[in-house]
Amino acid sequence: MASRQKSTVGGAAARRSTVDFSPGGSIGYVVRDANRAFQRLLERRMAPHGVTRGQWYFLRVLWEQDGLSQRELSSRVGMMEPTTVIALRGMEKAGLIRRVRSADDRRVTKVHLTPKARRLRERLLQVSQSVNDQATEGIEPAEVDRIRRFVLRMTENLDRAEG
Repeated sequence: MASRQKSTVGGAAARRSTVDFSPGGSIGYVVRDANRAFQRLLERRMAPHGVTRGQWYFLRVLWEQDGLSQRELSSRVGMMEPTTVIALRGMEKAGLIRRVRSADDRRVTKVHLTPKARRLRERLLQVSQSVNDQATEGIEPAEVDRIRRFVLRMTENLDRAEG
């Protein structure tokens, strides 16, 4: 059984709370662990469709707005540009995207979905939904909405603290 280390920490509004630093008591650890479980299952269910988890992130953004620059795409997915270039190279080889130099600025490369990637959209969104359904099994829809709002608020708080 894991030992529980507790410490009292003061908040911005001078409130005091007890923080549990064990893995199961840390909200950051629990959210990270849940994210890893989502990713593992998503990866297993995407593989039969020839799409990796990394490619999935780019496809999601491009399905919302095709023709983004590599820099815009990198920013929206939250990856460093060199990593994005490597991922896009693999997606191009897999026939999911094509990269085209911008007519306005030859330094800018735009990323466009191929018909193959467009055809995968509905099926892969169903796969993603099935993972979400699996994760929320036995949880009331109102609770799922609350969890989503809480996690979004935590993300905003952390982004704001980051500066």
